[in-house]
Amino acid sequence: MIRYFCLGAVLLTAACSSQPSQPTGIQARPMSLQQLAAGTGCQVQPQQGSADLEQGSCKTDQGRYVLLTFTTDETAESWLTEAKPWGGLYLQGPRWVIVGSGPQLTTFQGKIGGTIVEGEDHGSGQTQTQTHKH
Repeated sequence: MIRYFCLGAVLLTAACSSQPSQPTGIQARPMSLQQLAAGTGCQVQPQQGSADLEQGSCKTDQGRYVLLTFTTDETAESWLTEAKPWGGLYLQGPRWVIVGSGPQLTTFQGKIGGTIVEGEDHGSGQTQTQTHKH
């Protein structure tokens, strides 16, 4: 089972963010935590993960966000399925996920590709999950 962690403020910030941008046409590729950090322009602060994932936090002039890399696409998809009920926005690529705000993820999507995935909407009382693929 994937070890869960607290995204607290990051998820709350992401849940209140604006809508993601249109597709950029950049093809996402699998990346290590360090490659993902370089692609988003941060010095990653690694955090304890598990055998199935690595995670780290970043802070840039756009604010704080969380990077996660996974050993398999299935592990990444499983983590995202478990995270969506908490709300928020996620940029998903092959074996990686970034948790952040709409403007952050739109910027990162333009640099490294990926799909912006929206978690459940807790404001309306209805469950909605939207995907914006690139």
